Amino acid sequence: MKKQRIAIDMDDVMADANGRFREILLDRLRVDCTEHLLMPEFSWQRAFPEHYQTIHSWTYESGFFAGMKVMPDAQEVIQKLMEKYEIFVVSAAVEFPLSMQEKVEWLKIHFPFIDWRFLVFCGHKYMIKADYLIDDHLKNIAAFTEGTPLLFTAAHNRHIEGYTRVNNWREVEQLLL
Repeated sequence: MKKQRIAIDMDDVMADANGRFREILLDRLRVDCTEHLLMPEFSWQRAFPEHYQTIHSWTYESGFFAGMKVMPDAQEVIQKLMEKYEIFVVSAAVEFPLSMQEKVEWLKIHFPFIDWRFLVFCGHKYMIKADYLIDDHLKNIAAFTEGTPLLFTAAHNRHIEGYTRVNNWREVEQLLL
C-alpha cells in the first residue's frame, strides 16, 4: 500500500527562524523583541520599522540559516512520521541565494535520516502534491488545495483562523499518528 505524503516547511516549522532573528537582534542591536513576538498579527516590519531593512538583510548573510536551532521535538516526531508517511521537506529557499546550501547542510546535521532525494526547493508551494502540508505561512496554506493544510503556529500567524492549527510537534504527532 502506498504511503500518504506529508510536505513539511523548514523555517519556523522545523527550524526556529524567529528565534534566529531574535538572537541576532539582541546581539547586534541590543534590542529584546520577546514582547513583540507575543503581539497579535506580529511582523518584523510592523514591530521594528526603523530596523526592518537591517533585519531583512540578515537573511542574505552567510550563516543565517545555518545558525537556526531545531524546533522542539521536530526530530523525534518527524522520524516517527517517516515510519507511516512519505516525508518531503519543502522550502522556498530560492528566495535567499545562500540559504539553499545552508539548508541542505543544516538538514544533514539535524535530520540525517531524511535523504536528499526528499528535499524540494521551490519558489511557490502551490504545485506540491501531498496529503498534508505543514507550513507557517498563510500564502502556502491557502494555495495548498490538493490535500489537508496544517498551519504550524508562529508569531506571525496567531491571528489566522479557518485552518487546522498545530502549535508544536507533539500536536502534529497526536494528529497524524
